[in-house]
Amino acid sequence: MLLSVSIRDFVLISRLDLSPGEGFTALTGETGAGKSIILDAIALALGGPADRGVIRAGAAQASVAAEFDVARDHPVWTLLAGQGVGAEAGETLTLKRVVRAQGPARGFINDQPVSASLLAEAGDLLVEIHGQHAASSLMRPSSHRRLLDQFAGNEALLAECAAAWQALDAARAERARLKAEQDAAREAREWLVASVEELERLAPQKGEAERLSEERMRLMQAERIQEAVAEAEEALAKGGSETALGKAARAAERICRLPGFESGEGQLAETARAAAEAIERALIEVREAELAVARLAALPEASGDLDAVEARLFALRAAARKYGGEAELLPGRLEALRGRLDLVEAGDAGLKKAEAAESAARARWHGAAHRLTQARKGAAGRLEAAIAAELKPLKLGRATIRVALTPLAEAEAGAAGAERVEFEAETNPGAGFGALRKVASGGELARVSLALKCALAEAGSAGTLIFDEADQGVGGAVAAAIGERFEHLARTRQVFAVTHSPQVAAAADNHWLIEKLPEAGETQLSLLDACGRREEIARMLSGAEITDEARAAAGRLMEDA
Repeated sequence: MLLSVSIRDFVLISRLDLSPGEGFTALTGETGAGKSIILDAIALALGGPADRGVIRAGAAQASVAAEFDVARDHPVWTLLAGQGVGAEAGETLTLKRVVRAQGPARGFINDQPVSASLLAEAGDLLVEIHGQHAASSLMRPSSHRRLLDQFAGNEALLAECAAAWQALDAARAERARLKAEQDAAREAREWLVASVEELERLAPQKGEAERLSEERMRLMQAERIQEAVAEAEEALAKGGSETALGKAARAAERICRLPGFESGEGQLAETARAAAEAIERALIEVREAELAVARLAALPEASGDLDAVEARLFALRAAARKYGGEAELLPGRLEALRGRLDLVEAGDAGLKKAEAAESAARARWHGAAHRLTQARKGAAGRLEAAIAAELKPLKLGRATIRVALTPLAEAEAGAAGAERVEFEAETNPGAGFGALRKVASGGELARVSLALKCALAEAGSAGTLIFDEADQGVGGAVAAAIGERFEHLARTRQVFAVTHSPQVAAAADNHWLIEKLPEAGETQLSLLDACGRREEIARMLSGAEITDEARAAAGRLMEDA
């Protein structure tokens, strides 16, 4: 539901804020007062064409914002989420358009910049505008199939058809994939045979390359350690350190045994004893070094053939370079090549199975599409009868609306079924059927839209309907019938109608008067109370001079409504 509209510097409107309210709202006023300006402003906010000519003289920009209260399950939330617009179901939704004298026009949804096309998509889901120049969704063939399905209650059949089409699409893709793989495998059969044989001889194992790399590193380290230990042993052996230290130790011991040195007293004796002890310690350290080097030589596990390990590792790496990827991926690569070779060797068995699955999926989709077609055909007849019943009281009894179902080839069909749906009109018997917008005249178009909307009262997502002069060129009983239909639609939707008919205005729940202020050259809008409504309806009945008889007639119209 439309909660409010704010218009700034738009044509003849400098500033206008209105809160329409629920039910049926009539907008009336003298010709030229600016009723169409307000509709044009709303259309701009809903993503309509942006023309700098709408900017009020002297202003830098024009802007229009429309705020809506939208149900949580409304499809507009899905649209906005899919486009990355941050809007939470349950909050109000504001569509805004700004037309600048300098620079391009800009669109906003809840103050977030959006494209004009997204603004228009959202606007189409929220508001339907019906009139001589307004592109209502009822006038667009692209929406007719959806409206027929909503009228028929085809939700379950649509879901079944969509699921069957999705399964068919998947089966078709799988068959195409297998066919392409088989064709490619056949072309490369000789290469496949040679590759599989080579890799089978190599017989790569999972994790083998990593294990061999670690083994190679271990063996190389053990070899280096052994070389270093051998060098240390040779150095210790050739150096003769132990022999020299042994001789030095014996010589120092003889000094310490000389007479007068046994007690170790005196500087000479102490020095000799210190030298003997240092030589003894050095001899012990050399012996410990020899033992440590011997233990080090015994520690590394040098078991294994480094040459064999390197040869195997290098063979794996060469195969990996040849067939792509890392050496660790060779087992998987072998399995993939075997699979491709098996596909060739197995002949058409796998492909035939996929083709059979595709045929079965196609049959299921055709069945679901046929059931949907039958439901649509049945609903089309009921809808045509409902529309015909609405046309007669609207003085369009000579017109006929039909629901044309055109079969589609499978290449054009899809998840939504196997036919194109379009509402067509014949305004005079024998004139031939054609598209609604092309066949209906300007005066008939709004009434045709009203008849369609009444027949499709529960179809469509728009909670707000706007009719621009649906009563043009009619009066009396026809105008009263139009008012009754607006009142009926307003039980479930918010309805606005620009009207020159007192019968239609009398049926409204709310009445807005649009006036042009001569002194300011501006358009203003005001909500009328019961007394004001009677005066305005009396003016519509009598013209420039409002008589008591016109006031009485206006009162009777309001009472009857």
